[in-house]
Amino acid sequence: MLAVRVHEFGGSQSARLEQIADPRPAADEVVIEVRAAAVNFVDLLVIAGKYQFLPPRPFTPGKMPAGVVVELGSSVRDFALGDRVLAMAEHGAYAQKAKVMASLCRRLPPSMSFVEAASMALAFDTAWFALRERARLVAGETVLALGASGGVGLACVQLAKAFGARVIAGIASPEKAGLVLTAGAEGVVDLSAPDLRNSLREQVYALTDGAGADVIVDPLGDRFFEAALRSLAWCGRLVVVGFAAGEIPSVRANYLLVKNIEVSGLQISDYRKRRPERVHECLAEIFDLFERGVLTAAPTQELPLERFAEALRAVETRTAGARLVLVPGA
Repeated sequence: MLAVRVHEFGGSQSARLEQIADPRPAADEVVIEVRAAAVNFVDLLVIAGKYQFLPPRPFTPGKMPAGVVVELGSSVRDFALGDRVLAMAEHGAYAQKAKVMASLCRRLPPSMSFVEAASMALAFDTAWFALRERARLVAGETVLALGASGGVGLACVQLAKAFGARVIAGIASPEKAGLVLTAGAEGVVDLSAPDLRNSLREQVYALTDGAGADVIVDPLGDRFFEAALRSLAWCGRLVVVGFAAGEIPSVRANYLLVKNIEVSGLQISDYRKRRPERVHECLAEIFDLFERGVLTAAPTQELPLERFAEALRAVETRTAGARLVLVPGA
């Protein structure tokens, strides 16, 4: 089969397409024929050797592929050949086939395509855990989603709205306003405004009658973190989910005390490893909301597996105009 392989950690150019043997399942595993796999920023971190959990080399990158079960381990009873599933795999998605523990697979809803499943994977489950688990969001609260036109940000907008929150979208490109408003945001703040440290708080206060945001989800880090922290309401909660903007920020603990605010982090891979049953609860709710038409996948661009390097470069340079999904069978 064809698979993208990484023999040494490095830039995206260190990954290359190779012909390798088909995977064979252990007793508790299944093999899926990969029909779709999203290209995520975190894949670049794994390829570079900068992620928290790194597979032994050589390895195939890519998380959470969607596909069809084509082989069953001897002890697998909960799945059948031909089942359409999303696999909660930490790596292995950039390939024509992938093997994963059966306990980490979930059947797709009938109305959800493979591309929709791959597009929503990692973005919506990250947003769900940020809002439900870490921020303990309550209906009626105000959520500020930073990087709201990105994968996790757009998922936060949709999910927070579905959970009964009022949503403010933080975007750096004014042309993305229509996208986030259509997704459910009730207000937009400009992350490219001068003097962001003060201007973000002023914009958020103007949209909340001076109260601030109860919950902020931050996938950006860098200078956006401090500005967002100043935009929190009393007893507000900020959830750190990444540092896509570059620098890893720090926080003065006295500021947390003075405003009675919280900062927590979310490492979604840890939940898949330590509390897979909670991840199944997360996916069950996301799939139900999708089936009811409450959630929709972000705009996607499908690419054949052979164009993985082009997709990685687009994510790395932030030039992708849509969610990029590899379709190995194309």
